Amino acid sequence: MAESAVSSGLRAYGLIVGMWVRSTMAYRTSFLIMTLGNFLATGLDFVAIALMFTHIGELGGFTLDEVAFLYGTTSVAFGLADLALGTMGRLGQRVRDGTMDTLLVRPVPILAQVAADRFALRRLGRITQGAVLLGWSLARLDIDWTLDRALLMPVMLLSGGVIFGALFVLGGAFQFWAKDASEVQNAFTFGGTTLLEYPPTVFGKELLRGVTFVIPLAFVNWLPALHILGRPDPLGLPAWIGFAAPLVAGGCCAVAGLAWRAGLRAYQSTGS
Repeated sequence: MAESAVSSGLRAYGLIVGMWVRSTMAYRTSFLIMTLGNFLATGLDFVAIALMFTHIGELGGFTLDEVAFLYGTTSVAFGLADLALGTMGRLGQRVRDGTMDTLLVRPVPILAQVAADRFALRRLGRITQGAVLLGWSLARLDIDWTLDRALLMPVMLLSGGVIFGALFVLGGAFQFWAKDASEVQNAFTFGGTTLLEYPPTVFGKELLRGVTFVIPLAFVNWLPALHILGRPDPLGLPAWIGFAAPLVAGGCCAVAGLAWRAGLRAYQSTGS
């Protein structure tokens, strides 16, 4: 039954996404301009970091190439989640204006409808920008590519995307109660990716513990990246901890799923 619900949700998500992609491709020039704009706008964050390095040699003991590696990995991971689930932030508006009710009467999983609504293909610009910067950093870094490090690279990017995706769903679920909490969600998603663009060594240990054991953003890229770069963890955690990213991602999905179902049960429609 659960498998049927999952497959039904994925199929519905794919159909809705396909509809929005076809709509986007009807105006190809507009799509290319907006994607390029997204690419350039997100790249300005790294320009600011690069300008900082014109005055300093290292940031928290990390070189520009290493910071670029952190920036690229978190941008790709966040970009994947933002592409797939970025519209979850609009859920509060649906709850307020009553359009959530129209989703409830359709024989399609609600999460699939909300996640795929107004799917924005232009968000590929962020993923592309992050991937380009990640490739640039890898070409410049002298990494000892052992088998475990090579395997950890794709695991880090995919697990990081899933963790961010779970945060999007959690933020959406919270809006069933708060109704106007998109900025709270953004603080952990957009704010989280900004945090992870910088080395963990520039932050206090209290913050590091919080993003490791409470809201596990450190598993998006910090902990796996430290192992790949051959650097010790500021909290003294073992080197293998980065390999727990898939387990953490699965746990985040479980929590997000429970929160989403609780939010749906608590929802009161405009006719209530």
